[in-house]
Parts: sequence; C-alpha cells; structure tokens
Amino acid sequence: MELDSSTNYIVSGLERSGTSMLMQILHNGGYPVSADKKRPADENNPKGYFELEGGKIINKLMQKQFPFDKYKGKIIKITAYGLKYLPEGNYKLIYSERNIEEILDSMEKMAQITDENRNETKEVFLKLNSFIKQQITDRSDCTVLFVNYNEILQEPKENIKDIYEFLDQQKANLTSMIKTVDKELYRNRKE
Repeated sequence: MELDSSTNYIVSGLERSGTSMLMQILHNGGYPVSADKKRPADENNPKGYFELEGGKIINKLMQKQFPFDKYKGKIIKITAYGLKYLPEGNYKLIYSERNIEEILDSMEKMAQITDENRNETKEVFLKLNSFIKQQITDRSDCTVLFVNYNEILQEPKENIKDIYEFLDQQKANLTSMIKTVDKELYRNRKE
C-alpha cells in the first residue's frame, strides 16, 4: 500500500499514551510503517515499540538532522515533545491522548519508581500536551486527527474507523486494524 509521497505521516502523543498501539494497528492494517528493532519488545510493550532510532529521534529533530524526505509516504512515531521541532513541511498527524493518571502510573511502572513529585510531573505533562496540541492545530502545514487511547480500547471499531477515514486509504485492512486492539494489554487502568 502507498500513501501520499509528498506527506510525512506521524503518530504522536505523550509517552505511554498509546502511540505504540496505534503503530501496531496501522502496521496490521497494511500501512507503510517505518520502525527499526533498536528497542526490542519488553514487558511494558509486549508487541513492540514501533519506533526509529530507539526513540532517539528528538535529538536529531533538535539538531535539524532528521531526514524527513526519507520517510515521506510512510508512518513514523515521534513523541509529543519532538513535535516542537518539526520543520516546515506537509504533515498528517494522528495524536493520541490518554487519561493522565494512567500515563503517570505507566511511567512509574516502566521506570520502577514512585514519583515523589507526581503532582508537579502531572502539571508538566498537562502543560506540554496542551502546548503541543495548540501548536499543531495552529500550523497550516499540519492536518491532525486526535484520538483517545481509552476510547479506542472501549470502542475499537468506531475509533479505528476514524483513523482509517482520516488516512483515506481504501486498501487498508480495517478488520485487521480492529483485531489488533488487545484489551488484555490495558494495564494501569483508572475507572
């Protein structure tokens, strides 16, 4: 399957917001997803991270050295903070959001720590999320679809259909995309 070769496609969101799940969904739907094996699957992401450079893209973005031309027409993952450094271009972004308490729980579990400054951490991440969302919606070179991790897990069919329609690619396998959602991997849940 081919996407528009004049466009950079990006999956983004705060860390632990479901970006790897989105990349898995897209990969299983047949979309051209770019990822390497520098960061192997682990207990925090049993199906893999689906990222480039072991998640170190941000450094290249900050130095204006990330080769966007190489990835036109392919889907890559860049966490929210990295979007601050997007050069001018033509972007289609799928931006994932998730309950902030679940994100923080997941981060603590992954780092095997208890965040003694959790309220401060929460404020920092909420401000970052708000800032990035405003930035990408204000840019004329970005088209954005906001999705919600929690809602995808609760209603995969409707939410994944939105992604399918946003990417406007009739060759994608919508059934495989929906079947990718594994509710067993929904950990750190807040009711």
